[in-house]
Amino acid sequence: MATSSQHLKALGAIVTYRKGGARQYVDQVLVRVFIDGVEVGSLIGSKAVAKDGHGNIYRGRVVKVHSYRNPTVIVKFKPNIPGQLLGSPVEFL
Repeated sequence: MATSSQHLKALGAIVTYRKGGARQYVDQVLVRVFIDGVEVGSLIGSKAVAKDGHGNIYRGRVVKVHSYRNPTVIVKFKPNIPGQLLGSPVEFL
């Protein structure tokens, strides 16, 4: 069982909101992680921080892995991120 001190620190970029069926989950986003695909699973449960140009900080948590081939995770943010933040960097703590 991993503790928060054992989580891998990584960087990523917000790709898009999570979508499914006929709806868009605005509190969850897909984040492309810049690490090897094998290590993506170790990010589950870690914290994510995104900042916008105005100095606002958005905090979230990695919920699950979306893809191992293209290392992508699903991050649930609170408060929800605005659409202007799509494509911006995310730091995993």
